Amino acid sequence: MSSGTQRPYVVAHVAVSLDGATTGFQPDLALFYGLAQTWNEDLTLTGSDTILAQEAALAATETATEAGAEAGAGAGGPGPAAGRPLLAVVDGRGRVTRWEALRQAGHWSDVVALHSHATPPRPPDRPVRELVTGTDRVDLADALRTLARDDGISVVRVDSGGRLIGALLAGGLLDEVSLLVHPCLAGERATRYWYGDRPAAAPLTLVAAQSLPDGLVWLRYRT
Repeated sequence: MSSGTQRPYVVAHVAVSLDGATTGFQPDLALFYGLAQTWNEDLTLTGSDTILAQEAALAATETATEAGAEAGAGAGGPGPAAGRPLLAVVDGRGRVTRWEALRQAGHWSDVVALHSHATPPRPPDRPVRELVTGTDRVDLADALRTLARDDGISVVRVDSGGRLIGALLAGGLLDEVSLLVHPCLAGERATRYWYGDRPAAAPLTLVAAQSLPDGLVWLRYRT
C-alpha cells in the first residue's frame, strides 16, 4: 500500500520513443511485457481507448467463442485464468462492448468495467462486473480504494496509451512511472504521448536507470 493512503500502489509502465510518444514506432513488446512482470500486479488498469484499439483481435476471439459454443466444444478462448491479475477498464462513456472476449483472452482472472453515474445505460445481461463511481466521470481514486477493499488489490499496473496516465498524474494517484525508452523519434507519426494531452506538473525522482540491448533504456521514477 502507498504510505498514508488506503489505495493500492500504482505504477505506469510504458513503451515510449525518445520524444515521449506511445505511437508512431514499433516497440519491443516481448521486452516490454517481460519487464512488466517486475511488479507482479494484482490489477491491470487500462482505458477504453486501449481496449478499442484491440477490437479486431477481440472480435476474432468472440467469433471463436461463439463457434465453439455452437459446436459444443466450449469457449473459444482460454477463459479466466486463476492466479492472474484482475483487469479493470475505465469506460466512462460505455464504448466497450466485447467484454466476454476480454474474459476469454486468458490474460486475466476476471474483468471489471469502471463506469460513472453518467455512463449511458447498459444491457442488464452483460457478462461483466460493474463498479460505478463518480458523477460525470469515473472517480479513479474511489475506484482504486474500492478495488483494494473488495478485491485485496495492493499493486496496480497501468497499461495505457497516455490519457489515463495523465488523469492519474493530475489526481495524485500515480506512485511510479516506468519508461522503456526506444532509440527513435516518432516525430509527426506520433498521435499519443505517455503523459496524455495536457500533462500535470509533477516532480519525478529517478530511482533506476538501466541500459538494455539494441539501444533501449529503462527508466524508473517515483512521483
